[in-house]
Amino acid sequence: QVQLVESGGGLVQAGGSLRLSCAASGRTFSMYAMGWFRQAPGKEREFVAAISTSGDSTYYADFVKGRFTISRDNAKNTVALQMNSLKPEDTAVYYCAAEVPSAAAGLGYGRYDYWGQGTQVTVSS
Repeated sequence: QVQLVESGGGLVQAGGSLRLSCAASGRTFSMYAMGWFRQAPGKEREFVAAISTSGDSTYYADFVKGRFTISRDNAKNTVALQMNSLKPEDTAVYYCAAEVPSAAAGLGYGRYDYWGQGTQVTVSS
């Protein structure tokens, strides 16, 4: 089992940056691909980014390409999301999640077994 705890959210002005971190417990962290999702008020949860078990492969939603970077440190059981050039529409609760790797589904499209509690990101205009 994997427990996930996000941190790093907060209030930032448009154009600013934030770095989210997700700390995982358990010895199986490196067996999971990891993803970040977000959910804005009144909207469905949406995929943001994913990273493979080794960190060699990443995948991003179109709306964050070139602005966000996902990374992981398997030695520290952490995954991070560096968010630059933030926009008011990036305001949401951000969640990290552990994805069961699936060659058939592809990175980011697999089953997510574990979720964190979320961290609020608010971008003011």
